[in-house]
Amino acid sequence: MSATTTIVTGRADAPESAPAGRRFDWGQPFVYLVALVVAAVAIGPVLYVFIGGFRTTGDLNANPAGLPDPWVLENWVTVLGSPRFWGNVFASTVLAVATTVGVVIAGLMAAFVIARYDFRGRQGLYTLFAAGLMFPITVAALPLTLLLRTLGLHGTYLGVIIPGIAFALPTTIIILVPFLRAIPDELEEAAFIDGASRIGFFWRILLPLSKPGLITVGILAFVGSWNSYLLPLLVISTGSLPQELWPLPLGVTQFSSQYSQDTGAVLAYTSLAMIPALVFFLLAEKRIVGGLTGAVKG
Repeated sequence: MSATTTIVTGRADAPESAPAGRRFDWGQPFVYLVALVVAAVAIGPVLYVFIGGFRTTGDLNANPAGLPDPWVLENWVTVLGSPRFWGNVFASTVLAVATTVGVVIAGLMAAFVIARYDFRGRQGLYTLFAAGLMFPITVAALPLTLLLRTLGLHGTYLGVIIPGIAFALPTTIIILVPFLRAIPDELEEAAFIDGASRIGFFWRILLPLSKPGLITVGILAFVGSWNSYLLPLLVISTGSLPQELWPLPLGVTQFSSQYSQDTGAVLAYTSLAMIPALVFFLLAEKRIVGGLTGAVKG
């Protein structure tokens, strides 16, 4: 009886039989494969340009896809010792910083009005800015050039900064409006009860709370201005500014045209032009993601 009870109990307490085998999930490896392919396509050319800066022109011609043999620093020393390169860096820095400051200030003020004020046409105004995302600069090339010539801004830094701010405003407002709308109205009412004005509420409460969004739009504006090529090409390259004061994207083009026989130096110049924006973007990657996530939640 006890043996029978033991056998029955053992059978009753035995765990359910596990499945013979877990099916292989083909979706997960496929996702990783696609991610690796995309990463290779994005990073591969950058690595090739960077490594190519350590090669001589003869080495590049003999084996374009190979590694440096030997590794040389002459190309980098030549570019870094060129006053022209540092003039291009100065021009890009001035344009990027001025454009970023203008975008953040103008975008914040416009987004504040759209997000916190109730007036007729508010949604239409927001839609107008959203439509600006679909307006390419190539469409505005001719009228923009004529307008800048009329205003006397053609061939100047202001002729690049002002349109750069205008073209960056749609993205800035689309990101900032959800941030400002997500701030509870109770905070604004409490600030008014404490005697704060709208400007006081803006500076003391709303501005600090919207800091993640401001950082995000500032980074995007800076990187976009640093890498901008078409707008400076339309405004600066046909003006009277010397080539030493052109921004880096134009400087790379001009350098590669004049030193087309020295491929290694061209690749080194291109690498140095990419490094500041690349490092800046990588260091601020988490802030960009956090800012965009906050905008989506708002």
